[in-house]
Amino acid sequence: MSPEHAVQAHRDVRGKRSPARILSISLSVLSMQRFSQQHGQHRRAHLRQSQCHPCILALPDTGIPAAMNLPRLPFVAVVAAALAVVAHASPAAPIDAATRRQVLDAAILEMKQSYVFPEVAQKVETALQRQWNTKVFDGIDDGVAFADRLTAELRAVTMDKHIRVRYSATPLPQRTPEGPSAEETARYRQEEQARNFGVERVERLPGNVGYIDLRVFAPVEWAGETLSAAMTLVANTDALIVDLRKNGGGDPAAVAFLSSYLFDTRTHLNNLYWREGDQTVQFWTHEWVPGKRFGQRKPVYVLISAATFSGAEEFSYNLKNLKRATLIGETTGGGANPGDVYRLSTNFSMFVPTGRAISPITGTNWEGTGVEPDIRTDASRALDEAQKKALEHLIAVEVDPQRKRLLQEGLAKLDKGPAAR
Repeated sequence: MSPEHAVQAHRDVRGKRSPARILSISLSVLSMQRFSQQHGQHRRAHLRQSQCHPCILALPDTGIPAAMNLPRLPFVAVVAAALAVVAHASPAAPIDAATRRQVLDAAILEMKQSYVFPEVAQKVETALQRQWNTKVFDGIDDGVAFADRLTAELRAVTMDKHIRVRYSATPLPQRTPEGPSAEETARYRQEEQARNFGVERVERLPGNVGYIDLRVFAPVEWAGETLSAAMTLVANTDALIVDLRKNGGGDPAAVAFLSSYLFDTRTHLNNLYWREGDQTVQFWTHEWVPGKRFGQRKPVYVLISAATFSGAEEFSYNLKNLKRATLIGETTGGGANPGDVYRLSTNFSMFVPTGRAISPITGTNWEGTGVEPDIRTDASRALDEAQKKALEHLIAVEVDPQRKRLLQEGLAKLDKGPAAR
């Protein structure tokens, strides 16, 4: 089975998921992030675990979560990237009016049953029925064109960037209760491992400034060891730059795990509210992490861009509101509503946000607005700007004359540009 079909095949009829099905959806879509980066698709969204206890849940502090923790760990999915593969798998066959009506009705039903804002879903039904009656969709016999038009109509009402209808020329499989096979799981893990679980580069920059280029928050039970190794390498640096300019999201448990290295005490990071079950899941830093913490006293700078999305936005938003990091770059993509992919018909599927992030500090999230940088600059210049800010801080606090002179020389080289370095 192809990865994009695994998104549909391993989902239960009404969204109840076993750990295996959660893993299946996460892995199948995460494996396509390379496609997403190449084609400019930066839409990521959370996939939740709905079979958890009602009301307020707190993730356990277990360091790197093992397989036994999966029932309580929601994952982040590269949903739109997977759906983009589906949409362009092969040339679209013509669709008729009956098919358009079937897909429209199914989209309305899924929105009414699952969308995180029920009152908005009612407005969607009214709007789509009106558009159908005024023949807005008449004559659209191309599957991709119809999916795009329906997406546009849905977003016009909801203003929700995550909502997306996609067409697949290849029939989508029916939902089944089985989870991923051992072979599928091994293949998806191997793909993530081949990309070093998102850790693109770890470096010690001049002035003893640490730098981590992270491209995805891969499932933490796989990526934990690699993330821990990266943080160990920068633990003794005097400042840290975390580069999320090309990070489209990932596992919220991985977000919490990496964040744990930047705090000395247990800290409440974020909440995810789910419409189904009217329940909220809390995310906290871990009381224990493998290796040495970077700690809470040294400065952290997070690089962001318009391509920074979903889980990467959460990491940035959390640290900004907790006053733990300085954000440098551009406003992020603005996707905070987690959700799921639903099969509308043989050839159409739709991503429906079924939950929303709620900051324990702001009481809201970054949906539709993005995360604003503290220091605004073009994304291509963000790293230089962060290095300068880090060196300026280190110069200001340094008491050793020789050390201060070396830092000043490093800052002077940055000011002169790449040719002087």
